[in-house]
Amino acid sequence: MRLLLATDAWAPQVNGVVVTLRNTVACLERMGHEVAVVSPEGLRTIPMPTYPEIPLALAPGREVARRFDEARPDAVHISTEGPVGLAARAHCLANGLAFTTAYHTCFPEYVRARFGVPHAWTYAWLRRFHRPSAAVLAATPTIRRLLQANGFHRVADWSRGVDLSLFHPRPERFTQYPRPVFLCVGRVAVEKDLPAFLRLDLPGTKVVVGDGPARAALERRFPRAVFAGARSGVELASFYQRADVFVFPSRTDTFGLVLLEAMACGTPVAAFPVRGPVDVVTDASAGVLRESLRDAALAALTLDRDDVRRHAERFSWERCTGQFASHLVRAAGARDPALARTG
Repeated sequence: MRLLLATDAWAPQVNGVVVTLRNTVACLERMGHEVAVVSPEGLRTIPMPTYPEIPLALAPGREVARRFDEARPDAVHISTEGPVGLAARAHCLANGLAFTTAYHTCFPEYVRARFGVPHAWTYAWLRRFHRPSAAVLAATPTIRRLLQANGFHRVADWSRGVDLSLFHPRPERFTQYPRPVFLCVGRVAVEKDLPAFLRLDLPGTKVVVGDGPARAALERRFPRAVFAGARSGVELASFYQRADVFVFPSRTDTFGLVLLEAMACGTPVAAFPVRGPVDVVTDASAGVLRESLRDAALAALTLDRDDVRRHAERFSWERCTGQFASHLVRAAGARDPALARTG
């Protein structure tokens, strides 16, 4: 099968969407499929407002159409709702090509947190974007139900995985910081609600791994916390491995891949009982979900790290890639005029 993947999120960006897509592409290629990725790479771009590290393609329609002609895909997946995704959607509708989409990011909540835009406005736009999709792929049952409650149709499950060979337990713990060490990994931005973690009255040390637009302000506001910046690969894994508890303060994530990465390293999770954590930390031996994040963090210190690792071993990229592939629809020859009418 030849798949064309259209996405506005791709390397060198560092986020859960990119990790998901790159692992999915790698698994598909190991299965013998050909994958052509259409991303902002090689296109004219501008920095995304409030997120300058994310490039947005400028008027990519003609180049996206050329990539379609070059790839001659059997199936099309549109992963994001940005300029590349919009251009791919327009091309498919104009040519009657079937496609699937994904709901990776809770944009209504993010846009409201940043700009005060009502949820209903953003949901209306997203419903229109995804309406022609043969399947709208959601990371968890909670997100699937959320989308269905907001008028989305043909919503299907597409879970996530973790690299169990990279993220694995080690006996060492942090020695340069007072313990216990409470770790948070992710984009340092307003929607991640890092103050909910940083203001907790906890013993030991709070460590934040990641970068983003809110970092400078949070470093000034919370000078006792350690801000380690963005890390990747073995270096990132070492932070998980040496921490005592992983704290996840976000209430707006669709999944939270960092939860799996932490648990794969044997590090127990503390989080709010909200979407994302409730679907990932489904075993009380792997983490503690409470409305009091402080109580959850302290309780997580008592969990057995071997049990935490065993829970993470239930998740694999191969399994969720098979799930992804099962939802793809044949695009070549599926020139259905009704698709154009649903746009």
